[in-house]
Amino acid sequence: MRTKKIFKITVDDSCSFLRLDKFLSKNNEIASRSRAAQLIDAGCVSIDEEPHKVLKSSYKVSPGEIFVIELPVDTETSSLVPLEVALDIIYEDEDLLVVNKPAGMVVHPAAGHAHDTLVNALIHNVKNLSMGFGENRPGIVHRLDRDTSGLLVVAKNDFAQDSLAKQFQKKTVHRIYKALVHGHPKSPSGTIQSYLVRHPQDRKRFASEKLSASSIPQGKKAITHYKVLQNYSCGLSLIECQLETGRTHQIRVHMSESQHPIVADFIYGSKGRLKNLKSVHLRAAIQQLSRIALHAEQL
Repeated sequence: MRTKKIFKITVDDSCSFLRLDKFLSKNNEIASRSRAAQLIDAGCVSIDEEPHKVLKSSYKVSPGEIFVIELPVDTETSSLVPLEVALDIIYEDEDLLVVNKPAGMVVHPAAGHAHDTLVNALIHNVKNLSMGFGENRPGIVHRLDRDTSGLLVVAKNDFAQDSLAKQFQKKTVHRIYKALVHGHPKSPSGTIQSYLVRHPQDRKRFASEKLSASSIPQGKKAITHYKVLQNYSCGLSLIECQLETGRTHQIRVHMSESQHPIVADFIYGSKGRLKNLKSVHLRAAIQQLSRIALHAEQL
């Protein structure tokens, strides 16, 4: 459910002739020019004495002008049930925190996972989280698959969420994963690039789009840089993957399609590779794993 918080801001002499979006961004409730622009475009900003005047972000403000802000407030957090579970918080300041998400935990509420997600745990452990711009995913800027463990950044205010989201969009975020895969890659390092789409036979999976010389890609561009850290005599390899893009299941798809599926990733081909492992004990151990061998190590 969404309500509105209405307040007024008066232009003082120090802000003379600033663009409206820049002026509004100085207010702590708004905190960024992009959010200010969203509010202006949505008709949530008006001049007190000229309520029907149509405003644009480029409007130049004048001293003494009073702007009325109707700020949408998302109250959906009241429907989120706090999950009393300890979180492994690696770093925290007034703007953000970095949490080491355990494998098996879904990031935000979805079908079948209404109360046992990372968001539910965050609600219990953290006092203030950014609600973004009308989303029921407080603090969430990016995600990790349920069965992937590792580092995930969480925004504690709208300014941080806006800034972090832009960094992910501009691909300036540095993310490195460690993965244990089947087989020994032929090249010690390389780059895998494709366009990811929903798998034609299984909507829960993704696959690289099959392209001809003349076809126009319909999927999302995905780029993974990998490096082999160690080849093991048992038939497995430890690799490092650096993401240039962050598509759903990106590393899992790229490694599977390179004939080196991630250990225990039975959705993307690990089960079919078990027979190639000579050790009966290793095969049994992998079959009993409750997670895939993928960890987000650096952020």
